[in-house]
Amino acid sequence: MLLGFFFPLLFQEVYFKNLSKQKQKEVMEKNGNNHKLRVCVATCNRADYSKLAPIMFGIKAEPQFFELDVVVLGSHLIDDYGNTYRMIEQDDFDIHTRLHTIVRGEDEAAMVESVGLALVKLPDVLNRLKPDIMIVHGDRFDALALATSAALMNIRILHIEGGEVSGTIDDSIRHAITKLAHYHVCCTRSAEQHLIAMCEDHDRILLAGCPSYDKLLSAKNKDYMSIIRMWLGEDVKTRDYIVALQHPVTTDIKHSIKMFELTLDALISFNKRTLVLFPNVDAGSKEMVRVMRKKGIEHHPNFRAVKHVPFDQFIQLVAHAGCMIGNSSCGVREVGAFGTPVINLGTRQTGRETGENVLHVRDADTQDKILHALQLQFGKQYPCSKIYGDGNAVPRILKFLKSIDLKEPLQKKFCFPPVKDNISQDIDHILETQSALAVDLGGTNLRVAIVSMKGEIVKKYTQLNPKTYEDRLELILKMCVEAASEAVNVNCRILGVGRPSEIDIGNVISIRYMVTGSQMIWSLQSISTGGRVNPREGIVLHSTKLIQEWSSVDLRTPISDALHLPVWVDNDGNCAALAERKFGHGKGIENFVTLITGTGIGGGIIHQHELIHGSSFCAAELGHIVVSLDGPECLCGSQGCIEAYASGIALQREAKKLHDEDLLLVEGMSMKKEEVVSAAHLIQAAKLGNTKADSILRTAGTALGLGVVNILHTMNPSLVILSGVLASHYVNAVKDVINRQALSSVKTVDVVVSNLADPALLGAASLVLDYTTRRIY
Repeated sequence: MLLGFFFPLLFQEVYFKNLSKQKQKEVMEKNGNNHKLRVCVATCNRADYSKLAPIMFGIKAEPQFFELDVVVLGSHLIDDYGNTYRMIEQDDFDIHTRLHTIVRGEDEAAMVESVGLALVKLPDVLNRLKPDIMIVHGDRFDALALATSAALMNIRILHIEGGEVSGTIDDSIRHAITKLAHYHVCCTRSAEQHLIAMCEDHDRILLAGCPSYDKLLSAKNKDYMSIIRMWLGEDVKTRDYIVALQHPVTTDIKHSIKMFELTLDALISFNKRTLVLFPNVDAGSKEMVRVMRKKGIEHHPNFRAVKHVPFDQFIQLVAHAGCMIGNSSCGVREVGAFGTPVINLGTRQTGRETGENVLHVRDADTQDKILHALQLQFGKQYPCSKIYGDGNAVPRILKFLKSIDLKEPLQKKFCFPPVKDNISQDIDHILETQSALAVDLGGTNLRVAIVSMKGEIVKKYTQLNPKTYEDRLELILKMCVEAASEAVNVNCRILGVGRPSEIDIGNVISIRYMVTGSQMIWSLQSISTGGRVNPREGIVLHSTKLIQEWSSVDLRTPISDALHLPVWVDNDGNCAALAERKFGHGKGIENFVTLITGTGIGGGIIHQHELIHGSSFCAAELGHIVVSLDGPECLCGSQGCIEAYASGIALQREAKKLHDEDLLLVEGMSMKKEEVVSAAHLIQAAKLGNTKADSILRTAGTALGLGVVNILHTMNPSLVILSGVLASHYVNAVKDVINRQALSSVKTVDVVVSNLADPALLGAASLVLDYTTRRIY
């Protein structure tokens, strides 16, 4: 890690040595004879001043090159936070302007109002100063106001410590300032790479290290015992006290206050002398101070609670502490220079580069966990870490400032990576050709289809379903890749496709798993039970008695892992309902029910425009509504289910009985000797006048109708859609039963036959299309 830092520093050192005095003179001549660079340094709080002060001293020491204007705002000017502007005066800097910009309240609204107040006041100051460049540090909300004002007023911005990663809203603010800034000074190689990845111009990025390290690395040998005694008492020894500094986490204030309370409890139990610094001005700080006072920290004999410690003295305190605890960036950055043990609590510094001296307690949710961390860390001594600097940041920054050519265009240029030329298309054309891949995993066939946004099946692929689980998955992957590649040839744009020629096709796939009713069949004789799918996990919970391999099977994970794609899984009844909602009769209907009448009986329920799965994913198993207590046995083990009367399997069973008694065939019908009796033969016989066949179909239609009446009395939908190969044969019978048996208030329900050619595949596609158009599913 040290090599990763020092090599680029040495490289840039050579670069700046080559930038000789003659070159600096040339730059000054370009900027105008004898023109000094007018630099405005704006500081908002005690933390950013510790980083900016070394630069300010450097600028002040070279008056032949620079004019320095200091603007003070933010918590510097608040008594509750120590009136820290005084330390700027003690350092003998002339403060040009003091701006009171903090709106008290210490909540989210106060932070926003503070930014707004700063934006109102800053333009007048900048108009008077007319700086050539403004130096802004870090990631505070005050700094965002500074950068925004300067950018809008065409003032060049030098941002210190950009490119770093941490938790809370600070991360977003830091990156926002990066996009506003014209020049960047970063502290680590990783931060430099982040800036480059954010499309910043590499020529305007300086890897200098942290300016505060220039002071840190020369401070440890100074007299420190007098400082320790002044802040912690005469009886305190080195390595035998704790420094605690914890701030609110603005994205989770409630949890951060609870964590602070647990931290104080742990420190009280640990029973060591502790210096507690008040938190910063962020939302939640007022509540944290209340916690301190509630626990009596300011009057506890083991604690010293202070609003501010001058940075020079703070360095000595953390350098000789037994441990530092909290969530301040100081703990993970500056303290590593001394090898002092640090306990970093929570997520505020998540993503920061740290030395081995830092112990992270991400989920500090119990007092015991924090207390255990104290026991592990207190009193240890770690190797010193120089991840964030080598003590020579300021000379590099001053040379960088001198190299700035004010004649260069002010407008920023972003270094975007090369991308393929964009060909503009009409929006209607794009919507027409946006597509999804839908996979229908049936018992006999495996089908993959390219489905357009408008519900057109552009192309369909069908293969016999292999017998083993592994072979099926292999075939699914092969067919999906083939379909995605072919999509280009048929002028379809699979949503999310990266490069169709690659195996990592990047499209979004939805898999519809046909297990409802007895849809999973290996041959005409194979039978399945009603199936359940957990769509959240992509797991087939239960399918058939005969195909045990497909019970508790995770379909999502292996396919998603292999193709690196999100995958949805649902059963055919639910998919049929989704297809109707997006493409069919159910479009725009708030409450409707879809029934699939095929090999089995299944369905899906849409209630208030959303699909109902049920608490155990068993909703809409409509084929297993019981309509007779002593009816025929159903494949589910019960008796009198709709499926036992009206499914294709049930009709086939009755047709075989008639055929075995030579009562099936009538004039106009014929069967080959090896031909298997099916439901189609029963329907044909009824149409040709076979009264027994007709009676069986009427009974089946009545059973289905009674089931629909039960649904009407339970769900009260405004529409019932019959889908599947038997739908047209049942629709009139269902309407008759509703007229005879239903309550008058539900008799007005519409019963229609689906007009969708393949609702299963269309429903699978709708899972994808609804997601990509930001519908909630």
